[in-house]
Amino acid sequence: MALALLLGGCVSTPPSGQEARGAAAGSAVVDGDWPTYGNDPGGTRHSPLAQIDRSNVDRLRVAWTYRTGELADGAWASGRIAFEATPILVDGTLYLSTPFGRVIALDPETGAERWAFDPKVDRSSLFVVITSRGVSSWLDPGAAPGLACRRRIFVGTLDARLIALDAATGSPCQDFGRGGEVSLAEGIAVGRDCRCYFVTSPPAIVNGLVVVGSTIGDNRAVSVERGLVRAYDGRTGALRWTWDPIPTSAADPAAATWAGESWRRNGAANVWSVMSVDHERGLIFAPTSSPSPDFYGGERLGANDYANSVVALRAATGEVVWHFQVVHHDLWDYDVPAQPSLVTVTRDGNRVPAVVVGTKMGHMFVLHRETGAPLFPVEERPVPKSTVPGEEAWPTQPFPVKPRPLGTARLTADDAWGVTLDERNACRERIKSLRYEGIFTPPSLEGTIVFPGLGGGMHWGALSHDPARGLMIAPLTHIPFVVTLVPREQFERERASMPPNVRRQHSPQRGTPYLVRVQLLTSPAGVFCNSPPWGTLAAVDLTSGDVRWEVPLGTIPELWAQSVSESRNWGSPNMGGALTTAGGLVFIGAGRDTKLRAFDVETGKVLWEAELPASAQATPMSYRSKSGKQFVVIAAGGHGVMQTKLGDHVVAFALP
Repeated sequence: MALALLLGGCVSTPPSGQEARGAAAGSAVVDGDWPTYGNDPGGTRHSPLAQIDRSNVDRLRVAWTYRTGELADGAWASGRIAFEATPILVDGTLYLSTPFGRVIALDPETGAERWAFDPKVDRSSLFVVITSRGVSSWLDPGAAPGLACRRRIFVGTLDARLIALDAATGSPCQDFGRGGEVSLAEGIAVGRDCRCYFVTSPPAIVNGLVVVGSTIGDNRAVSVERGLVRAYDGRTGALRWTWDPIPTSAADPAAATWAGESWRRNGAANVWSVMSVDHERGLIFAPTSSPSPDFYGGERLGANDYANSVVALRAATGEVVWHFQVVHHDLWDYDVPAQPSLVTVTRDGNRVPAVVVGTKMGHMFVLHRETGAPLFPVEERPVPKSTVPGEEAWPTQPFPVKPRPLGTARLTADDAWGVTLDERNACRERIKSLRYEGIFTPPSLEGTIVFPGLGGGMHWGALSHDPARGLMIAPLTHIPFVVTLVPREQFERERASMPPNVRRQHSPQRGTPYLVRVQLLTSPAGVFCNSPPWGTLAAVDLTSGDVRWEVPLGTIPELWAQSVSESRNWGSPNMGGALTTAGGLVFIGAGRDTKLRAFDVETGKVLWEAELPASAQATPMSYRSKSGKQFVVIAAGGHGVMQTKLGDHVVAFALP
């Protein structure tokens, strides 16, 4: 049994299910919309609807299922495909995107297809990742009712295009860019070694501007694409402003944190996740990633400001207002994966605008939205030094005093775990052979444990907020990785004798003395060497900073079959977010099984679960239709890298 969840290929067959395709049924949503990826521009993923609540959630049934057809040509067999989309609902129509960027409009009452647009992405290309998390919408206030493209749907593509579509028909808006699209590769020195520059998240919309980041294959080399954030005119597609997360001038105060003017040659630090918008204050909140390459920083010594940060930008100009760095001089791929959550918290009886930042380390930072000042204490604590020639790890890292780190950040030989005694002993010996001194132990030549792993704790599924209770809900993954820096000469000597799977675990990091090998820390049977749970769902009280509850999330099918009674408490690595509702519920899929679950927001108790036709590595949403019925909708299409069950289903639940 191999559980190489984040490194392996996909092994599944397309499941069957009820299909809902064909002509539109004419129904329309008049209230209870879900207009952006996170429902509100601040990404709180909360529905104010309460028709479905804790007293009746056990009566939820499938209302309709739609098949996107994405599996039809066999492209789903790629090990890197993932159906991660969350639909939006505006003007009585659901809109979503498929992994290859097809945009589909559905009737929200029946799931019937109204139109579909195919951007004609070359599916034979070798993409680093194949996914699209959703689309964005903009209503042109200057356009007359009934005019084509008055309401526009925007989608970014795997081949680096930004496309504007008429929401009513799905036709490209001809006045936007060239024939309805702009090339995001313009002005970017795009590498030709792979399809490593593209868009996976929906753009932010603010004051008629469409603001878009990028996904970059950042571990190829020192000099890769710059992670530009750009704002385009929503009508014409004209470029209005550009912000680079890496300083572009010695006059920028951040440039002093890039030793030897390394800001001139390094790339990435891009915004691949979802940005949030504060319309009242005219701010955009951008979560940035690590500079290139991820695991060796000898070519970019210093704190590397703006990278690994949440950055508040002036929406009209792209000017930096403030920034808060969650990791200095990142050596662990600890980018900021989660959309910043814009919420209001209570301090000394006063309502304070805040931004909550979830991180891969399991740290949650609660900051003042206008200044970036922490609302709970944050301490700079000493962390281990690097032992790698040429590297200088930053001597301290920021730790929030509250909320406490979610999950656990301790993994010693005594903590080794295994399904059997032999498995546990094997894990113990493996841990003994590796370097580990906490979550900021630098990569090493002998191998370093990175835990929480670069696939967790909090991830792109982000956070959801229950405003009535002041609770922030966070899905987390707790699995260990081993990161080893391999001298280039050593790799070339040993390359011919390496098994193909080991060879593929190495990333080139061209321009540095080292390649990097990234592996999961597992037993010989492929089970994680740390004690479960490997995935949890947690609730944090934003008034006190206390963790209200943390419970296992999901199950691992391979282990469930072996030990049903115990494995229900082991949790699962997860990808996908949670939905909170005014009915006191938290809906989430995300795990490696094929379940959608509803938790009690106050206790973390599972109140309901339903079997899906495929796994749900996506975030659910909710809306109310014209008939007055509340629906909960989730994309169930699986995740190739996580080896979950693949599909092309969109499933809607409602009360009978």
